[in-house]
Amino acid sequence: MKQLLILILCFPALLYAEINLIKKENPDANTTLLVIGGIHGNEPGGYFSASILATHYKILSNNVWIVPNLNKESIIYDRRGIHGDMNRKFSVIRKNDKDKPIVDAIKKIILQPQVSLVLNLHDGHGFYRKKEQNSIFNPNAWGQTCVIDQCNLNKKQPFSNLNEIAEDVQKSINKKLLKKHHIFNVKNTQTKFKDEQMRLSLTYFAVQNNKPAFAIETSKSLSSVSQKVFYQLLAIEEFMKIMHISYSRDFKLNEKNITKIINNYGTLEINHNILLNLRDIKNSLSFIPIKSESNEFHFSHPLGMVKKKKNGIIDVFIGNKKITSLKPQYFEISGNCPDTYQVEVDKKIIFLKKASNFSVNDDFKIIKHKNDYRVNIIGYTNKHNKDESNIKITYRNLIKKYAVDKTNKTFRIEFYKDNKFCSMFMVTFK
Repeated sequence: MKQLLILILCFPALLYAEINLIKKENPDANTTLLVIGGIHGNEPGGYFSASILATHYKILSNNVWIVPNLNKESIIYDRRGIHGDMNRKFSVIRKNDKDKPIVDAIKKIILQPQVSLVLNLHDGHGFYRKKEQNSIFNPNAWGQTCVIDQCNLNKKQPFSNLNEIAEDVQKSINKKLLKKHHIFNVKNTQTKFKDEQMRLSLTYFAVQNNKPAFAIETSKSLSSVSQKVFYQLLAIEEFMKIMHISYSRDFKLNEKNITKIINNYGTLEINHNILLNLRDIKNSLSFIPIKSESNEFHFSHPLGMVKKKKNGIIDVFIGNKKITSLKPQYFEISGNCPDTYQVEVDKKIIFLKKASNFSVNDDFKIIKHKNDYRVNIIGYTNKHNKDESNIKITYRNLIKKYAVDKTNKTFRIEFYKDNKFCSMFMVTFK
């Protein structure tokens, strides 16, 4: 299997035309499922489901393309759309609309000849029922539905029987409900004749171009994001089965495991010389050595994003969750740094590449290098030397408030040459 991950984040601002397109492909496959999450920024069930599909599933036959966070800036602000409803801009859009580059880009992806079927993931209000029951359970609700714009497409088109496919997905999900009232239904909006607003939507754009398209709407009334993701993944798996896309996942599909995955924020690499583990990271880190501009941020998590505030502080997000804030200290990056560093860990010598993390039981020591770089161990006080290489460091030697994690076990080791920044290590005491 070949996987392509397009993920680029850089200053000075979020790039509106940027789309994270993740391709999980197999040789000679001609069937492709396109899954889109995050067209609405306040619907985390959709975009966390897409990100888990991207990171925890292996596609064994045919292809899956994933756009996990289409409307990135709205996700950060946890709003439906900070420039209006992006899902109402697929018929007509103004030239000066800030969403236009993204809408144009996702249209081009949808119209790729490889794309066989489109899924747009949402969280909708209430629980859809064909008959009025109350303000939560009624025909105007969208939650817990497989939404179609019409029953059929051109019969020559594979997967053209939209209603039949939606009913199959519905029946499969309803065999695995967490609670009885979570039941799924098919909602046919009969868009062409009955729903003027839906004629402006992504799925109707696809259908109008003879591309089978469905929206999966889990309920905003579910008790947790994990429950929403559970039902989204059930639906996605059923679509993959219908499309003869075989797959494996590295976890058992249940609410507990999904919660663990959602809370694993992965890592953030900055300028290829700093690697931050975002799990249990403190709410704020000060004096992070970066450039004054043109910094590169690479996340292991598909929903990773940064936002630079006017005061220079960099907020780090995974989806709509602000994980930490970085207060920068600006440095030039040295071009004369070593590729590897020698470290004594628990009396054993190891060699580490830049931006490495390592663990220690008792003590460590950064071995002095002939290139004469300077070592700064954040949390260690040395009144006699600015260079803290060749000093044995134990956990007791470190001031705990300078740890980067909430358990006060992980500390920064910084390397400088000629007053320019080289790299940073993270050392964790077991």
